[in-house]
Amino acid sequence: MLESGRRRLLLLCASFVLLSLLGPSNGASNSTENLSESRNKTSHTLEMTPKVSFQLKLHALFHWSSFGFLMPLGIILVRMSSKCHNGRCIRALFYCHAISQTVAVLLATGGAVLSLMNFENSFSNSHQRVGLALYGVMWLQPIIGFFRPERGVKVRSLWYFLHWLLGIAICATGIVNVYIGLRTYHERTTKSVRLWTGLLTVEITFLAFFYLMIDRWSYMMKQGHVTVEQLRPTDNRRTYPTTLRKELALVQE
Repeated sequence: MLESGRRRLLLLCASFVLLSLLGPSNGASNSTENLSESRNKTSHTLEMTPKVSFQLKLHALFHWSSFGFLMPLGIILVRMSSKCHNGRCIRALFYCHAISQTVAVLLATGGAVLSLMNFENSFSNSHQRVGLALYGVMWLQPIIGFFRPERGVKVRSLWYFLHWLLGIAICATGIVNVYIGLRTYHERTTKSVRLWTGLLTVEITFLAFFYLMIDRWSYMMKQGHVTVEQLRPTDNRRTYPTTLRKELALVQE
């Protein structure tokens, strides 16, 4: 009786061990199948129905207009206001900056809502992950801009640095994400995006060139005009080159 009980117990333990060994194997195969299915879902060619095509184009237009145009334009407007000496001109450029950045944030938010409502959002690719981070940080910029300190306050320098750094980072990251989005669109639809990538590159290059030219424009214009005060020696003990003396003589004549 004891021997038969031991045999039954041994058989029960062996059955339990066998089932436990078979269980993880089935679970692993199921998880592998699920993983392959999820990969197929995220990497399959997207079926371009008219509705999906319109939504993708609208999403791209919102983000292109926001990160690819209005945000860089707002940065350029602030740069121009720092070179302006007319109070009315400074105020006009500041209000244009605020309006352009507000519209840019609203357009980017509209693009985010559109993608969350209509697209697959597994956040399994770089475009979705970077976009999610941008949506989280993007709204900090107008809040920081709204609570700017008055000029002359010590905190103003720190505020200006944070506002400038965050604005440049959001704008640059948004432009990079537009490029990533175009590449993702090509991978999901097998459609060529060379034309749109080229147009975006030309636009960003022009805006960057214009941004850099703002600082050098007035200096370049002064190179063709030399005043008598600039050429007249102020220190009699200092010797000047012969070419400078000739220029001074010509101006005085």
